[in-house]
Amino acid sequence: MTLMEFFGCTFISFGAPFALFLFTIASDPLRVIVLTASAFFWLLSLLISSILWYAVVPLRQQLAFGLVFSVLFQEVFRFLFYKLLRKADAGLERVTQQGQSEASINLIHNKHIMAYVAGFGFGIISGAFSLVNVLADMTGPGTIGIMGDPDVFFITSAFLTLCFIFLHTFWGVIFFAALDKKHYWAVCLVVGSHMLVSCLTLLNQMSDPMFYLATLIPAYIVMAIMGAWAYVTAGGTLEGLKGFFTCKRVGYNMN
Repeated sequence: MTLMEFFGCTFISFGAPFALFLFTIASDPLRVIVLTASAFFWLLSLLISSILWYAVVPLRQQLAFGLVFSVLFQEVFRFLFYKLLRKADAGLERVTQQGQSEASINLIHNKHIMAYVAGFGFGIISGAFSLVNVLADMTGPGTIGIMGDPDVFFITSAFLTLCFIFLHTFWGVIFFAALDKKHYWAVCLVVGSHMLVSCLTLLNQMSDPMFYLATLIPAYIVMAIMGAWAYVTAGGTLEGLKGFFTCKRVGYNMN
């Protein structure tokens, strides 16, 4: 049973993101490089958060303290990665002119693709670090809930990890586009929604399973809103959405 639960929660968390990676990123070396670099920047934000948590001894036991500053550092490093990519635009364009694939050329000329890959990198590494220890415990021995603890902890963690992977992807698209257009209110909304969803996870410390729903439902509502916003930001239209479900090719505006 523990092995089945392990594979089930792994596929819930990383099944859809793996498919996205396979079909939209893996075939283009330049996208893989951007993905890896963005994941590295997220790791740097984790490092700085850990140093701060270790330095402030009186607040080490306060989970909310570490969480708030972790979110802030993630957004700071998202901004720094944005600046790095914009500085590297000229160099990347020269690289794509030397016989690169059409996918690499699109990555440079369509800024939304770059933002998507960067956000996806943040999401994948965030999801891996948040769930890896849970997955390690999931293989046994023993079964969660046997001592009276909620038995839905593992599956809740899996769905929450999936939510954060997609949220980081959507936040990346919105964040980059907002900075390009100098819509700083949108940047603030990204940071605010990140802080909101992250703080909701503090409810998972409660022993009542109903608090898990109080975390998951608002988180997925925010994810749906951010997904729709990112879709429109990237040039998506209602006609394009209909074309997707009816398997028809529809043009879209990338501006």
